[in-house]
Amino acid sequence: MEHIKVAKVDNVAILHHGSEQRGTLHLTAHHLIFRRVASEAEQEELSTLSTPQPPTEIWIAYPIIATAFRYPSCASAPAHVRLRNRDFSFLQFRFDTDRECRDVFDSIKALTVVRGGLEKLYAFYYQPKSSERRCNGWLLYNPVKEFERMGVGTDRSKGWRITNLNHDYSFSPTYPATLAVPATISDTTLTHAKSYRSRARIPALTYLHPLNNCTITRCAQPLTGVRGNRSIQDEKLVAAIFASSQPPGSSQTPAYLRNTTPSPLGSSSDLPALETAATPTSDPDSPVGRVYGAQQRNLIVDARPTVNAYAMQVVGMGSEDMDNYRHCSSPPCTKIYLGIDNIHVMRDSLNKVIEAIKDSDITPLPPNRELLAKSGWLKHIGLMMDGTSAIVRQVAVEHAHVLVHCSDGWDRTSQLSSLAQICLDPYFRTIDGFITLVEKDWVSFGHRFRERSGYLGHEKWFVEKSSYGQPAAAPEEGIIGEDEDESAQSAPSAPGRAAAAFGEAMFGQAKNFFSTVSNANNGRATSPVPDMDSDDLYDRRTKVARVVEAPMVTKPKEVSPMFQQFLDGTYQLMAQYPTRFEYNERFLRRLLFHLYSCQYGTFLHNNDKERLDSRVKERTRSVWDYFLARRKMWLNDQYNPAFDGQEHEREVEGGRVLFPRTGPGAIKWWAQCWGREDHEMNGAPPIIAAGVTVADTATQSSSSSAAAAAGPALPGGAGVTAMVDSVKGLTTLAVGSKTPPARKASGEDLGVEMM
Repeated sequence: MEHIKVAKVDNVAILHHGSEQRGTLHLTAHHLIFRRVASEAEQEELSTLSTPQPPTEIWIAYPIIATAFRYPSCASAPAHVRLRNRDFSFLQFRFDTDRECRDVFDSIKALTVVRGGLEKLYAFYYQPKSSERRCNGWLLYNPVKEFERMGVGTDRSKGWRITNLNHDYSFSPTYPATLAVPATISDTTLTHAKSYRSRARIPALTYLHPLNNCTITRCAQPLTGVRGNRSIQDEKLVAAIFASSQPPGSSQTPAYLRNTTPSPLGSSSDLPALETAATPTSDPDSPVGRVYGAQQRNLIVDARPTVNAYAMQVVGMGSEDMDNYRHCSSPPCTKIYLGIDNIHVMRDSLNKVIEAIKDSDITPLPPNRELLAKSGWLKHIGLMMDGTSAIVRQVAVEHAHVLVHCSDGWDRTSQLSSLAQICLDPYFRTIDGFITLVEKDWVSFGHRFRERSGYLGHEKWFVEKSSYGQPAAAPEEGIIGEDEDESAQSAPSAPGRAAAAFGEAMFGQAKNFFSTVSNANNGRATSPVPDMDSDDLYDRRTKVARVVEAPMVTKPKEVSPMFQQFLDGTYQLMAQYPTRFEYNERFLRRLLFHLYSCQYGTFLHNNDKERLDSRVKERTRSVWDYFLARRKMWLNDQYNPAFDGQEHEREVEGGRVLFPRTGPGAIKWWAQCWGREDHEMNGAPPIIAAGVTVADTATQSSSSSAAAAAGPALPGGAGVTAMVDSVKGLTTLAVGSKTPPARKASGEDLGVEMM
């Protein structure tokens, strides 16, 4: 409470979508609360009601605040604070005096920029209601049971086993404790293979398709480097994955890999003998050519742009040399690059979307469609869905195995593997299945939620303006501030940025690289900068300085909307197949909100080891408690489970498998996520009266939509409820009526569900 300069401010005006209402602003330890004061007419009408009615309130958890700008009073406007929240609600608070405005701004900043670690966040203080206390979301996901559901360790699939090699996280601190690996691979081989993959994130099973026992496995990039280092154990592991669906004794794994005694990484001196041993036989009677699945066109998917992958070689990393992996299956496996950009490009794209919609506090006008197009957001979502489609077709149609990775294997890899599983398995299209999927491929496999979400805030996100409309030396409004040494907005394109990074790394780090890239004893490739955090070379040149930073601080350049893009991809599938999902669109929005609310402990840390060390399961509640206690809210009225019945299992072109549509016009804006209506983001309604412009139609539609949603007139006018309820992601209590939100597609009353 020492950070709160002023706990209560009266006669504060809140502005949203150009509508102003007055009330009292309260600052507590974990929430900013605006309580609207009813007018005399409203109070008189409320006094006639038989039951007392609560006042209208808006609750904002401090971690939800993305940026705040303070403007002093001037001739055109009073002193005010503009907030951009992570759920894409935009609010403006106007004050009578500059002193009140400054005290509120300073207090919000001190409470949002958390010093002292995650334990200061609301999750460690939150006390749930009885409905949530009856649930225990921590028990929902059991990796052993999930692997058994897919067939691991059962008669259905004997090609896989569960290993506890990482039970104490000493094998790979960022991986789950329980891993599924090929049954033919020993833990000794895994121990040697881990040195060849970034952060020891070896190829491990995430999905086993019940129809054909083909798999999706995931890993991090190999440490090939400019010298072309290779690992026999890694090649053996990949070969065993691709052969895991073969009958016992008929493995298509080459003999030179099957018979190799586990040893450290192979060096370049081994190449002549290996190439001779790896030469495929032309014998037509070879059993490899006759067993089931011998014609599997197995695939390695590198999610990155090609130039980024090659640039990583300069720092000792890179991508698979297919001359070394082509003989891991027959026909030779292949590799594709998906061209999905890194976290910096995605953050830049998000910031441009925010620029297009940021003025929704002061105007009811639709967003800037030109800026929306320039943001490239839909292009990035489209590339992600293209990659998902390629993986799904490879597994379901080609009956082949897919190995997926990006750089460290916790951002784009999680997006692709989880979206592909939603398409392949109807279980993940149910509420319980989706929860399992998020726990497995995001939480357990080590997506860096703390760093990507920026829970602890950053001082650069709080900006004081010299006067209204005259910015001081600060980042653009609505855009998260970047480190001065390298801004994500500085480069025009991903290829240009990667090429520049490649050149800089080649010449600027050459001395450092060649002194550290190779281990003289075993030829192992290593990174010249240990413990790097970011996804790509673009951010690696600043890591040495960051080593000395405190472990629990927000690094603005590590923040990126990777999980939001996954939810956006899920929404695209739901929009294309509305009858195939048990959960509705609102379920995804609420999950995105609670990603940032810090009310629950599920997403606070970067990996399972951090969660175990902080005893998060003992000290906080699971986010799934919130959803399970309100299950009916998330049910999709159009859901028809009959489409995914067992009788459809073997229908190849369709059936239980969803194939994402990625053609022109297939990828649309998730309007509700951005706090907008569909026609505002995706265009005007198709039928427009003669002489009426698109803008006029959009405005009329917005007005009529809001009026219809507001329902019966409230005391003081329906505009009050429309304004307050449209602030998505915030607690709203309607005065005297249970009216649906003005801008919510679901049309459900939010009530007091949020906090």
